[in-house]
Amino acid sequence: MRLNFSFPKINLKRALYIIFAVILLDQFSKIYIKLNFPLTLYGDDAILDYGFFKLLFIENKGMAWGTKLSDFIPFLDDEISKLLLSIIRIVAIFFLGYWIKKSLQEKTSNSFLLSLCLIFAGAVGNLLDSIFYGAIFSHSYGQVATFLPDKGYAPFFFGHVVDMLQFPILTWIWPKWIPFVGGEPYTFFEYVFNLADSSISLGIAIIIFFNRKFLTN
Repeated sequence: MRLNFSFPKINLKRALYIIFAVILLDQFSKIYIKLNFPLTLYGDDAILDYGFFKLLFIENKGMAWGTKLSDFIPFLDDEISKLLLSIIRIVAIFFLGYWIKKSLQEKTSNSFLLSLCLIFAGAVGNLLDSIFYGAIFSHSYGQVATFLPDKGYAPFFFGHVVDMLQFPILTWIWPKWIPFVGGEPYTFFEYVFNLADSSISLGIAIIIFFNRKFLTN
């Protein structure tokens, strides 16, 4: 399967444009939500609710879907887990940056370079939340956060990632005869995410669906 792009070959300048555009859009959306709405707590109405799409405001202390390193390594406490996650993200970003540089030098295909740029930009977007948001914002529980308070809600490297997008496409109730979940309601794709997550997912999707092209380059 081939993925063809009609726009010019991605060079360093265009790669930087893509990366900075994604980061700016991601950070603008997060800061706007942070400075205009309190956290959407369980049972609260969504900021916007169109049924199939909801705009919320939640804060993610861990990785995708709220998972933490301490969920996999039980002897780690939450603070150490959070710090290690930030360090892992930094290492991953340096690795991706090197990969992008190498791919540019080797004149890799537009599709592969685009995927790397999207993943890199998304990773940086979420890392900025983790490093800085705790120190530059006050908390959002029951109030709208303030920018540069006397004391932030967490130290540097311990901030929470801001998520706001949800697409609860379909809801059903499991038949009662199904073990463990019988009779329980379930919403397909109830996860809440942000533009950085979308960028990472899109980049990974390009690699998965068009990997034959990448492997032959």
